[in-house]
Amino acid sequence: MDYKVRGFTRDVKGCKHYIDHRIHSIQQFIQRKTRDLYNCIDINIFQENLFHTKMILKDIDLEQYLFGTAMQDFSTNEKERVLRLLKEEMTEIFYSKNIYH
Repeated sequence: MDYKVRGFTRDVKGCKHYIDHRIHSIQQFIQRKTRDLYNCIDINIFQENLFHTKMILKDIDLEQYLFGTAMQDFSTNEKERVLRLLKEEMTEIFYSKNIYH
């Protein structure tokens, strides 16, 4: 998730304010029950008013990823392989690196 402060406001003396509220992390604005589902890493550039939070699911439910295919159609080995490949793909996207290939 990205949060970028755009534009500015002025105070009564005409001084520009590019951010008019406190923010240390986007995670401040995500419900605890949602945050608990993810591992989160903040990458913030405070001087640019740019806040970035990378999130990756802690637990993956294959039912959510096997569109149009029933779980019972897969053997245990196939499920494990699909889950491994899915985790590898998500990890590489999360870290922006080719880790497994």
